[in-house]
Amino acid sequence: MDSALAISEWRPLEERHHARADALTEGRRARASRGQTHPVDDFLYTYYSYKPAILRRWHPGVGVALREAADTPRAEWRWYRSDGEDLVVDTASFVADKGLMLAGIGNILRATSDARAQYGCFGLHEWAMVYREAEHRHPVPLRLGREGTDAVVDAHPLTCTHFDAYRFFTPDAVPLNRRELSRAQQSATEQPGCLHANMDLYKWAVKLGPLVPGDLLLDCFELARDIRELDMRASPYDLVEWGYAPVPIETPEGKATYVAHQREFTDRAATLRAHLRAIIAAAQEGAA
Repeated sequence: MDSALAISEWRPLEERHHARADALTEGRRARASRGQTHPVDDFLYTYYSYKPAILRRWHPGVGVALREAADTPRAEWRWYRSDGEDLVVDTASFVADKGLMLAGIGNILRATSDARAQYGCFGLHEWAMVYREAEHRHPVPLRLGREGTDAVVDAHPLTCTHFDAYRFFTPDAVPLNRRELSRAQQSATEQPGCLHANMDLYKWAVKLGPLVPGDLLLDCFELARDIRELDMRASPYDLVEWGYAPVPIETPEGKATYVAHQREFTDRAATLRAHLRAIIAAAQEGAA
């Protein structure tokens, strides 16, 4: 065992985690109770399909024993094992059950880390998702109108590298992308400058379940939330009524603003991605 936390230590950690998670999800939970939706904030809950309760569940992470936890409800959680009166994440069991998934996530994280960051996409994936279509995904008006939106796409090369954005391109936009993307080639095309690849760190952290310490999970969520805001501010949608000033990527000033934020997110994501890779490596090594 790498370390252990006395009950007087881990209980406050768990409580602080609950408070932080509740603060992060307060808006979503309040809207859900009223049957309301939000075009920016709700994305992280609908696209990834993870409910606020997922964020609230605190784990100490790999190799950390929780003293006097064997008689708590946590003892019934999947992928925990008892060690006398203590509980610890059952890494071997998790790897046995989720080994292929673990390897797949590790491959994507490693490939993304090793790739060269690219900063020339300017968030045009959102524009490509509405290109030459009368209907669009969000019930929000287009900032430049239909013709103006299409003109921006026509005036810029599409250089998307993220399959899960590319798969929502309209049929007319698909052949405009610099390269054809596929799920099978995802690890070969991901790169660390991509907003969606960095947003996906939240998804990977959730999928790694009890292996991931609670603070890392919430850090990944906060990064995804901040990225989503830029993603929509730089999109073709007019979100002023929702309190979001546009980042007009059709202008030189807007492009410069977008790239500055993109570089900041790249740096934040690199740290989180390294932590997730280390967790996977430790789990695989411990189960070997």
